[in-house]
Amino acid sequence: MTLAAKDTATINLSDVARHAGVSRATASLVLRESPLVASATRERVHQAVDALGYIYNRGAANLRARRTKTIGLLVSNVSNPFFTEMTIGVDATLDKAGYVAFLANTGESLDRQERFLKRMREQNVDGVVLCAVAGTPRSVLRQLGDWKMPCVQTLRSISSDEGDYVGSDYQLGLEQVTEHLIRLGHKRIALIGSDRMHSAMSERRAGFTSAMQRHRLSEDLILSSPPTRQAGLDITGTLLNRTDPPTAAVCFNDAVAFGLMVGLQRRGLQPGRDFAVTGVDDVPEAAICFPSLTTVATLPRRLGEAAADLLLQRIENPNGAPERTILPTRLLIRESSGEYLRAAK
Repeated sequence: MTLAAKDTATINLSDVARHAGVSRATASLVLRESPLVASATRERVHQAVDALGYIYNRGAANLRARRTKTIGLLVSNVSNPFFTEMTIGVDATLDKAGYVAFLANTGESLDRQERFLKRMREQNVDGVVLCAVAGTPRSVLRQLGDWKMPCVQTLRSISSDEGDYVGSDYQLGLEQVTEHLIRLGHKRIALIGSDRMHSAMSERRAGFTSAMQRHRLSEDLILSSPPTRQAGLDITGTLLNRTDPPTAAVCFNDAVAFGLMVGLQRRGLQPGRDFAVTGVDDVPEAAICFPSLTTVATLPRRLGEAAADLLLQRIENPNGAPERTILPTRLLIRESSGEYLRAAK
């Protein structure tokens, strides 16, 4: 019986290999998306698959390899544009390696985080990228270790000396942006921070206070607020109604800065002219809003790529020494801090 006469349900990998003129092992590598096979050979194998109507049983292949080619991605606020950009970076890197991610939004809830991690285990994911909820105990890392589930912490470090971590240099970034405002002549500068304490907030606060103390300026204006646009809008009155109000604000992230700029404009004040506003992250909107936002670029896509890369390495080498990757930040001076007005004089 010829291949053409065979029922497609009986077509097997050996048939595909013979049709393509390659070994069964090579055909298997192609279907498992291995980068070790030449493009011309891959093309012949895929043409054979199409011609014969072969259906590759990826589930069985993953079972043999004890891999599901899936990972869990847990973020604290999926509505934040930063996490959108980071997720794109994670997805792009995983896609090249033949992996897919299950995205979960913890909403800053320890209960939801615990539930999602258990669900990821039930789904037998090969590892997780975790932006931990504030207050996450070290025992979570130990639990993941007991489950033999590789984990890369990102943005927020549960432990400074335990496990893999990928983040940005928030302390240096906040120090740079605060110095920028001081050089422009501001002496009363507010830090509008997160309402939850975690490593990312601690590092931001350390950078801000370091710059202020170096210039013998008071760092008493640290206001707690959720890291959202609405919170930035709502806190505007609190800032301006103080007895000795600030003339500039360093915001926890770009979302807070966008909200603050709207709040100022509603009061007839122009950000960058009447009050300096800066953010952190450099999400796409920062460069095109009006006025354009001075911010600290934290490269969320690159951060997502780096976190996914490290997780893939850890999956391949689960017993390797823990790694910590800190990406450099960069100050981007735009209109909202008033630099363009000073330069025009």
